[in-house]
Amino acid sequence: MGKSVYSIVLSDDVVHEIDNMAYRMGTSRSNLINQILAERVSLVTPEMRMRDIFSLVEQALDSHFLPTPQSSDSVMAVKTPLRFKYKPTVKYSVELFRSFSGCVGRLKVTLRTQSDELIRLTDNFFEVWSRLEKRYLGSFFEGGGFPNEITPKSYTRCFYEVGNGELSDEGIARAISEYISIFDKALAKYFDSLSDRQAANEACEQIYKGYLQKGVTVI
Repeated sequence: MGKSVYSIVLSDDVVHEIDNMAYRMGTSRSNLINQILAERVSLVTPEMRMRDIFSLVEQALDSHFLPTPQSSDSVMAVKTPLRFKYKPTVKYSVELFRSFSGCVGRLKVTLRTQSDELIRLTDNFFEVWSRLEKRYLGSFFEGGGFPNEITPKSYTRCFYEVGNGELSDEGIARAISEYISIFDKALAKYFDSLSDRQAANEACEQIYKGYLQKGVTVI
């Protein structure tokens, strides 16, 4: 759905109220006006689809995941506690793209801590997980790699549609919520098995393989 610039005349009082509403919703004046007009003419905008998808994701995730305030229509985030002596928080931020096909969105996993030990352990897990992604999904990408990024305290990867058809809102939401759930499960298992690093790595692989064997529409 493309966008163009149009000139319209609005009263100052209307603009004032629109700006207040846009601020409360974490969006822009133009985007809010666009949504209001789209609803009036029964047109579904990408932003509406994003809200619906995010709502479905939150419903699919269990109570272990706590929602955080949305910064925009295209981004949602949830957080979970990690069982570790420093009581850190893991944040899962999802950004959706307007096309809803091909690369449909991006996930960024971040850790909130200042502990050097915890950062090292978490980055080790990210490396383990990255190798699994490349091993089992590399065939979908040129060169056999899987596009992701690891920086201190964060892991970022995109979600890609498998196939040629455009996914439904339910399909996208289900894929995202399932991936977040198995990532968090593997992370918890890894930390529970730190005394045996090989066993921890093998447990993560079994979790990952089990996730793929269910059949995924988004990788």
